[in-house]
Amino acid sequence: MKFSCIRSELQSAVAIAAKAASPKSPIPALEGILIEAGSDSVRLTGYDLKKGIYTKIGADVSEMGSIVLGSRIFGDIIRALPEGTVYIQSNGNNVSITCENAEFSIIGTDSSDYPELPAVDSETGIQLPQDLLSKIIRETIFAVSDSEARPIYMGELFEISDGFLTVVAVDGYRLALRKEPVEETTGSNCSFIVPGTALNDLEKLCCSTDEKVNIHLGSKHISFTIGETVLISRRLEGEFLNYKKTVPSSFNIEVRADRRLLQRTVERVSLIIDDKIKNPLRCTFGDDEVRILCATSLGKAEDCCAVDGEGGNLEIGFNNRYLLDALKAAPAEEINICLNTGSSPCVITPVEGEQNFLYMILPVRLKAE
Repeated sequence: MKFSCIRSELQSAVAIAAKAASPKSPIPALEGILIEAGSDSVRLTGYDLKKGIYTKIGADVSEMGSIVLGSRIFGDIIRALPEGTVYIQSNGNNVSITCENAEFSIIGTDSSDYPELPAVDSETGIQLPQDLLSKIIRETIFAVSDSEARPIYMGELFEISDGFLTVVAVDGYRLALRKEPVEETTGSNCSFIVPGTALNDLEKLCCSTDEKVNIHLGSKHISFTIGETVLISRRLEGEFLNYKKTVPSSFNIEVRADRRLLQRTVERVSLIIDDKIKNPLRCTFGDDEVRILCATSLGKAEDCCAVDGEGGNLEIGFNNRYLLDALKAAPAEEINICLNTGSSPCVITPVEGEQNFLYMILPVRLKAE
């Protein structure tokens, strides 16, 4: 194998492929990046048996071939090289990397040891603008569970039905939902669950552009194509929460709030809460205001935020981080806060426009003052 390419393009491709390389694996080849030189391009692949990412860059290829190089050492070398043309040549498992006056010689692994990525053959697909998909992930990913006790909730539900895409994340304490119309779909209505780790990588791969991401659904895997880059992830299998039955449909109390104003109020009161002290926020919804109080071993904090509506002096407790995550992610300046009792879920929705998001937070039981 022998080729040359622009260092900046190679560095970007290595960083993309490295997202899926395994940090530690019983298969040593998976700790590396598979480099395949074709006729006029080079493909770089990372794969950890759960998700794989490959991308292509243009190159001047003198000899076609393939090799696996350690992800960390290869990435460090390419980042450290000066700007210019990089020359890479392999002789057996020995690989030389040269750029300007810098020259490295490292040992690679035979590409035959690298497992083949799963194929995703399906007629079911969807296209979404990159900026929209990135926004949907960013506004729901915080509610994905990190507990392996319920693996199904370590991913997000994607549901395509009647021209709409609904994305739902839940971790047992809160729920985040985003809904957007989709025009470009092939196949029938469907639903699938994508692991949160794959979605985190996907969100970083998307750019602030309306260029499309092509999503293809296979029986066990799903692929996301973004330009010359493809991310393939296994689907999570199992029964996801029936969110339509879980979210309350009617409320006794609805107040309108300025999202940023309420967020800053919660942040101020949360200053006396740390990782060891997880006392809840005590929120009292009165007439045109919500009073927030928290008392910990560090002291006591209290603040008030103006709202529009009557709360009936309802008192309810929240984990401050769960409430803040929802307020930070909500894509609206004004929000509705919907409540029934101090022990039933709180639902946050937009005041105006399409009902394209919904956040639900379970309350925390409060001790008597």
